[in-house]
Amino acid sequence: MSVHKIEIPTPYAVGDVNAFIVKGDALTIFDVGPKTTEAYDALKWGIRAAGYQLQDIEQVVLTHHHPDHAGWVDAFPHAEIIGHEYNDKWLRHDEEFLRYHEQFYSERLYEHGVPREFIQTSVHVRRELELVGERPLTQIIYDGDEVPGHPGLKAIETLGHAQSHFIFWSEKTNNVIGGDLLLDKITPNPLIEPPLDRTLGRTKSLLQYNESLEILKQLPVKKMYTGHGADLENIHEIIVKRLERQHQQSMKVLELMGDEELTAVQLTGRLYPAIYQRQLGLTMSKTLGHLDFLEAKGFVTSAKNEAGVYLFKRK
Repeated sequence: MSVHKIEIPTPYAVGDVNAFIVKGDALTIFDVGPKTTEAYDALKWGIRAAGYQLQDIEQVVLTHHHPDHAGWVDAFPHAEIIGHEYNDKWLRHDEEFLRYHEQFYSERLYEHGVPREFIQTSVHVRRELELVGERPLTQIIYDGDEVPGHPGLKAIETLGHAQSHFIFWSEKTNNVIGGDLLLDKITPNPLIEPPLDRTLGRTKSLLQYNESLEILKQLPVKKMYTGHGADLENIHEIIVKRLERQHQQSMKVLELMGDEELTAVQLTGRLYPAIYQRQLGLTMSKTLGHLDFLEAKGFVTSAKNEAGVYLFKRK
């Protein structure tokens, strides 16, 4: 699998995002950066540096739906657009889906202790849309599917950071295009996102993410082309260290709880006192991830009070 990396600037703290051109029976680009002028220029010149033009790209494959990865599908009007079905709702800017997101987040914030008067200003579903493209998927792929035009390149569903996340593993080379599953310098945030299946309730993103790391750990990976930063080798070793560090962080959260009965937002205020009010969604996702982990391990219990708000306490 011959891979050409393009580094694309983003307006996010994470910095540049990586796109990858892979030539097989089809000329494919994996991820396309956010929909900004700077990203478009980097994408265009990166494709030229690989020896191609924008119009030569036959397929766009998305690792997941976040704006820094799925913005410039519009730059490829004649290409196939391929990815997890969750992507399609975002790319269509589907109004009913957006309202579902807003209702989902409002309900989750309330049941985890955010006062009603702060909820509406804390839900920012539409703010990200300006950086997301508007070309819907032309093909949905599922866990275990082969990427069209690339025999032996398998899509593996790896949820947690996003409810649309795939990695792409080459059976021939044992190399992986990894999206944001495992990164060089940072640990991806397991973001709370509404599931496609609306009967499921809140997905436990950190537990999903840990399961996805275990899936990756079982693969005989030589090299991983990541969504941000440098390529990775020694994948097994990195995953073991990351899971151990996450375990230690969760145990520190347990200590911070003490013997009190707390809502998730109260605990978030203790964990991130300087930023939690400005970055409520992100910090609450992190806190709930730790609480889900601690509850799954039997260290804490949760129950709703009369007002319908969850309280967490040590066992």
